[in-house]
Order: sequence, then C-alpha cells, then structure tokens
Amino acid sequence: MGKRDDLIERYAADIRDKCGMEPDMDLLRKVTIGCGPSIYNDDASTVAGSDTEELKRIEDGFLKNKLGLPEGPELMGGIQKAITTYGRDNRNKYRAVVYYLLVKHFGKESAY
Repeated sequence: MGKRDDLIERYAADIRDKCGMEPDMDLLRKVTIGCGPSIYNDDASTVAGSDTEELKRIEDGFLKNKLGLPEGPELMGGIQKAITTYGRDNRNKYRAVVYYLLVKHFGKESAY
C-alpha cells in the first residue's frame, strides 16, 4: 500500500473509533483524493476546530465552492456538528475526515 492508502486507513479508523460510524470507503477515498497534497502536510492535513478563520475557509472553500451549497447559517452549524461528532477534545481532526463528515451531513455524496 502507498502512503495515501495508509492515510485513508487511518481516516477510516478515526471515523469508526472517534465518530462511531462505519465509513463508506469509496466516498472516503474520493474525499481524500479531493483534498490533494494537503493530506501529506502535518499542518494542512488537520483542522483546528476552534480557529474561526479556518472554519470560515472551510465554509467558503469547501461547502460553498466544492459542494455548491448556498450561503446560510446551516453551513457553520454543519461544521460545528462535524467538529462535535469528531470530538472537540480530539487534537488531531484530520481534514479528510471533517470533509467526509460534512459531505455525509449535507447529503452531497453526488459531488464526488
């Protein structure tokens, strides 16, 4: 297995262990690939759940641009739900897992 496959397995384990869900591996793979090279960078591969600027970038760049969701308070509500599901106390919230949770939350699997 390659490095990306190892990371996908790590993300799947987080979804199982920390989020209490069984991951859709095909969707997780597509979301991970969609994250691009950021998954290999220690800083870019994680999300700081308490950084409002970063959460706003997720709202604008991922939810609006990638998933095509319209402006509205439900976007930040979805982000907060994903952060809570992942575990606010969990220091390493992988970006691919947060994005996967958002795709599932908003029912936008068709974007992949």
